[in-house]
Amino acid sequence: MKRIYLSPPHVGELERRLLLAAFDSNWIAPVGPDLDAFEREFAEDVGVPHAVALSSGTAALHLALLVLGVGRGDRVITSTLTFAATANAITYVGAIPVFVDVSRDTWTIDPDLLNEELESCARSGARVAAVVTVDLYGQCADYDRIEAVCRRYGVPIIEDAAEALGATYHGRSAGTFGVCAAFSFNGNKIITTSGGGMLASHNGDLVERVRHLSTQARRHAPHYQHDEVGFNYGLSNLLAALGRGQLQTLPDKLTRRRLVNQSYRVAFAELPGIALMPEAPYGRSNCWLTCIIVEPPLFGVSREQIRRHLEHRNIESRPVWKPMHLQPAFEHCDKRGGAVAEELFEKALCLPSGSSLTDDEQDRVIAAIEECRALAGTLERMVAR
Repeated sequence: MKRIYLSPPHVGELERRLLLAAFDSNWIAPVGPDLDAFEREFAEDVGVPHAVALSSGTAALHLALLVLGVGRGDRVITSTLTFAATANAITYVGAIPVFVDVSRDTWTIDPDLLNEELESCARSGARVAAVVTVDLYGQCADYDRIEAVCRRYGVPIIEDAAEALGATYHGRSAGTFGVCAAFSFNGNKIITTSGGGMLASHNGDLVERVRHLSTQARRHAPHYQHDEVGFNYGLSNLLAALGRGQLQTLPDKLTRRRLVNQSYRVAFAELPGIALMPEAPYGRSNCWLTCIIVEPPLFGVSREQIRRHLEHRNIESRPVWKPMHLQPAFEHCDKRGGAVAEELFEKALCLPSGSSLTDDEQDRVIAAIEECRALAGTLERMVAR
């Protein structure tokens, strides 16, 4: 059977036409009219005045930390339930990641635990240079509470909105919180430029500083003039053309992913031991990935047994992010809490959720999960082997 992927790129004729037009114009460099237009159109869509296109969401996080003056020995607090890029970028500037557990009802950083960690650091005199929030699987963190906590301790917020384009919090778009926000356009994201990212902010000076650093910190001169170390983090005009087409189809992609999520909710509503990632009442998720939580005593098999059975049926699925405090690269870092993230890693599974997923393909996924209950004994023996 044809393989069903978790979140494949979803492109069409519009993207092809814009990409070929950029190619024919010979703007093949990391500058050009499509790049300028993509930044402008993206900023308008998100609802911020400034944006700069970059080579990845990781580059956006790295440069955000740099321009905020985060440096060696500083502590940066972030969620433990995230992709490694969030923590990696913190280490790029010589800072020390500190991991905080998530709330069970949102899967995003727990504001109460964040407050405890900031209070503890204030008492000990440890400098916390920033908090990097993570809008997980398309759901915004609880910004009213987080911003109140960070204001109390004078700590700036960087929003890791890599997974959250199109999501909202109390009607505000993801990417409009904190000092700045980082987005990803990796091939599996809700829109893609193959590889790429964006940094968005209300602060024009900050964005121009990021733009300067992302282009090797080159100063205007008839020769190559550099008065500081920069980075080759710019996005190409060709990929920006692809991004412009993707951005135009974003509303349709959001609608389709929410329909996919709703279909899973309906299908599993009466299935004992299966629940979906909760959607926080304060916002609207973009449903980038639909995740289920499996309770083996009720369902009959574990998350891992379901994952293996789906793979046997040529269906891609994946455990949720392994908590950063459990990763060998970061196990030496401080953490606060962690039991919720650990339980989610043990029990939760990401299902195929792409906007190109057909009804028939989704029915295949649902049927394969329903099969697991009937095959409980067989799957137990397969895992044991």
